[in-house]
Amino acid sequence: MKELVSYIAASLVDDQDAVQVNEVDQGDVRVFELRVAKDDLGKVIGKQGRTARAIRTLLAISATRNGCKARLEIME
Repeated sequence: MKELVSYIAASLVDDQDAVQVNEVDQGDVRVFELRVAKDDLGKVIGKQGRTARAIRTLLAISATRNGCKARLEIME
């Protein structure tokens, strides 16, 4: 799942080297912290958060297939 978030984010941004995804376990939920370059933050969030919502949906589907719960946090 970490690779999925990393791949999607890297496909959206200009500075692919700045994409970092950290996985943190919080009880029964895996939290993925996504960090991108400051100039690319808007590309990951999208208009009215549509792109971020789509990434979260894909992550939720992947987590369900793996039998766990996941959450995406976009860090500044």
